[in-house]
Amino acid sequence: MAVSEELLEILVCPKCKGRIRLNEKKDGLECRACQLLYEIKEDIPIMLIDEAKPL
Repeated sequence: MAVSEELLEILVCPKCKGRIRLNEKKDGLECRACQLLYEIKEDIPIMLIDEAKPL
């Protein structure tokens, strides 16, 4: 089961509160403004700034 579209619509970047989107591999959420990738593990987005990876 993947991350639902409804969840993607309400999630925002925890750092800048901006829009995030699913990346091409569908294994993470990208914030273009902060240049961060929030990984998705076991269908759960890890929305912690300290855990985010640079794009």
